[in-house]
Amino acid sequence: MSSFSVTEPSKRSKWFAGTLVILYALITMIPLAWIMLTGFKSPADAISYPPKVVFEPTLEGYVNLFTQRTRQTQEYLDANPPENWRDEIVRQYDMVIVGPSKFGERFLNSVIIGFGSTFLSIFLGTLAAYAFSRFKIPLADDLLFFILSTRMMPPIAVAIPIFLMYRQLGLSDTHLGMILLYTAVNISLAVWLLKGFIDEIPREYEEAALIDGYTRFQAFYKVVLPQAATGIASTAIFCLIFAWNEYAFAVLLTSGTAQTAPPFIPTIIGVGGLDWPAVAAGATIFLIPVMIFTILLRKHLLRGITFGAVRK
Repeated sequence: MSSFSVTEPSKRSKWFAGTLVILYALITMIPLAWIMLTGFKSPADAISYPPKVVFEPTLEGYVNLFTQRTRQTQEYLDANPPENWRDEIVRQYDMVIVGPSKFGERFLNSVIIGFGSTFLSIFLGTLAAYAFSRFKIPLADDLLFFILSTRMMPPIAVAIPIFLMYRQLGLSDTHLGMILLYTAVNISLAVWLLKGFIDEIPREYEEAALIDGYTRFQAFYKVVLPQAATGIASTAIFCLIFAWNEYAFAVLLTSGTAQTAPPFIPTIIGVGGLDWPAVAAGATIFLIPVMIFTILLRKHLLRGITFGAVRK
């Protein structure tokens, strides 16, 4: 008689589960792959019907994304031949490059605001979560519910009061204003997630450190934080994804100085309408930082999801 294990899945179960995971991964990657491919299409191929899977790749979308162009007369074009491959691409539309676009500035704004608000959310959220986990705070449950309640209402519902408040405080269209706003939205998520992780860290570790002469802050910094690294990494990814992709507040509260990439990308105009290859190129570049950040922290993310799932 063959042995049977309750916890060990059979080969058929493993094969079935693996097939489902691969199928799900392929389905979810199709839109991303299509966006990346569209960035290398010509405007005509991008809107062709039926959609073209096989096409002649071109960098026209990326050139249009990073440059500003203007139409010129045939006499001007004949007198000024193209100087490089970018000029040759835009000359087919009787246009010349007059300078760089604002995509680089908007992308940098996304980096500053996204990572700045993520750092501030994790910093404040970790301190608050540690306090709720380790100290006896009056009405702690009520305070935690109040913090959680800020996530029950969609943030855009308070957009008008925030707009009026920011206009009075001079925070409209500023990096600081957007960082503070995204931090306020993310901090409730950070507190609740990190409190769960810190609760799983045995208090005996800190008590031993305190007996050895550590201060409370030293015990927190040298004992708790390393143990909570997986939870901090997982929380940072979720906070960054929100701040990086947020669109509504960015449209309402920014217009130039602090405008991020999400509201800028749809405004890319090409010859005869929206330049879909340039939009797809911008979306592809916009995905890269979050993908790199997630890949670098993927081990911590996997550990963080299962942290505390098995108790001894």
